[in-house]
Amino acid sequence: MVTIKSIAQKCGVSPTTVSKALNGYDDVNKETAERILKTAEEMGYLPNMAARSLKTNRTHNLGILFSDQLGSGFRHEYFSGILNSFMDETDARGYDITFLGQHPRMGEMSYLSRCRLRNFDGVLIACADYDNPGIKELIADQIPVVTIDYTFEGHAAAISDNVKGMRDLTEYVIRKGHRKIAYIHGEMTLVTQKRLASFYRVCEEYGINVPDKWVCRSRYRDTERTAKLTEEILSGDDKPTCLIFPDDYALIGGLNKIREMGLRVPDDISIAGYDGSFLSEIMEPRITTLKQDTDALGKHAAKLLIDEVEHPKTSLREHILVPGKIVPGTSVAELDSAQ
Repeated sequence: MVTIKSIAQKCGVSPTTVSKALNGYDDVNKETAERILKTAEEMGYLPNMAARSLKTNRTHNLGILFSDQLGSGFRHEYFSGILNSFMDETDARGYDITFLGQHPRMGEMSYLSRCRLRNFDGVLIACADYDNPGIKELIADQIPVVTIDYTFEGHAAAISDNVKGMRDLTEYVIRKGHRKIAYIHGEMTLVTQKRLASFYRVCEEYGINVPDKWVCRSRYRDTERTAKLTEEILSGDDKPTCLIFPDDYALIGGLNKIREMGLRVPDDISIAGYDGSFLSEIMEPRITTLKQDTDALGKHAAKLLIDEVEHPKTSLREHILVPGKIVPGTSVAELDSAQ
């Protein structure tokens, strides 16, 4: 049986150093920690916690893979809301959680290897590059996996209903009398594809033509690029009456640029956001936005993952759609027929 002591002998370090490296302590030299982790994997080390759990074949430890491109972490209100709800639900069910973000100490170890090393019962992928070979390897393994806003065949997912959300938001703007609507969207993820298709579909149903120059690609939470695109859209002779932004945070960049151009919201231009973040409630004017139900998403994800862990033969591995709701603000003006 592989033990911490045998790993220590192989690496030429003390058992204390091995224990600290395996548990992620910061006071172990990076190269040493990397060598210990690699050696533990090669030797097939089974942590004591998992050894004690062999009778039930469960460790009651779940992994969370969260790695957004902009490195927002828990400052990202959408994902922080989901993760807080997920942790509340798993804690109530007697499960611990461990974050599985990228870390330099892990070296070249794959996501799957790290999950096996820690003996996770299951993994929540809250945000990641789903084209990453390491993610695909993890998905292809037998370990239970639940995803947020992304679906894999044979795996459960909790999904914000982006199609309905964008439909509701666009129809709200149209009902306010707007027929000249621009949309700055985020990077071309599956979420963006659904929102964009829904936007075009609603406009088509209402007989609204949207010029290509009014639909621009930015990035989620990117205030700088969103500001630049806002200026480009509003600098032309033919201007929209309403501008929809990718999210409430990116909207700040657009709103600042609108004010720099000497325009007023909603008197000169109406704006709408997406997410329903705390920012939208305290900004002036109060932002009209689509609030996503992060509490329900987190709870559904936890229940789906634990169900698969505890009942692998009967879990349905569902794709649960979670609707959001319009939060009306004062940023979308009501236009009369003349306008």
